Amino acid sequence: MALDVAWAVQGFGGLFIDANAISPATAREVALMVEDGGATYVDGAIIGPPPVAAGSTRLYLSGANAPAVRALFAGTPLDARVARGGVTAASAVKMAYAGWTKGTAALLLAMRAFARAEGVEETLLQEWALSQPPLADRSRGAARSATAKGWRWVAEMEEIATSMTAAGLPDGFHQGAAEIFRRAPRTGSAAAGDDVLDAVLAALAPTWADDRSPAPD
Repeated sequence: MALDVAWAVQGFGGLFIDANAISPATAREVALMVEDGGATYVDGAIIGPPPVAAGSTRLYLSGANAPAVRALFAGTPLDARVARGGVTAASAVKMAYAGWTKGTAALLLAMRAFARAEGVEETLLQEWALSQPPLADRSRGAARSATAKGWRWVAEMEEIATSMTAAGLPDGFHQGAAEIFRRAPRTGSAAAGDDVLDAVLAALAPTWADDRSPAPD
């Protein structure tokens, strides 16, 4: 999508800010496209919800013109900040941040699905209650987010995987996270309740019930 937009604005001669969740490598491609077309590129990355309240959301910016863009948001609920580093530093911040927040959500869902598939989910929940009390609620929250927004995170996880490879790090964590979000059912809303969790876990390991069913007499 970011590259498609960059192609679409060829000939635009103003300030172009790309704040998509993309790898530094993709950000460099976008920069090359828009600058060849005459635009001035600024890399951006958004962390947080829609900025309805001051202090809730950050817009990280990088590149030579990042301070000028930051000034445009002065006095608004959006907290614009300049990320120190190279031209694509803002995208790198986003990859590192989302790689943890969304990547660990995917891992948590995968481990709960595994425990259910192996018939040890109740024991795992009992252990979590003893040693990791937030995880049961976090897994429910991860399921709600996966059904509401996971479809949008598939490409983001793949961009993070690309970023990891470019840094000489394993990309398997986030390739796996992309697959978790790809399998999650899409409801379009972050509904509450264990029904959502059950739907996600069933989608992640769809054959577990058949594989674990008792043999006929």
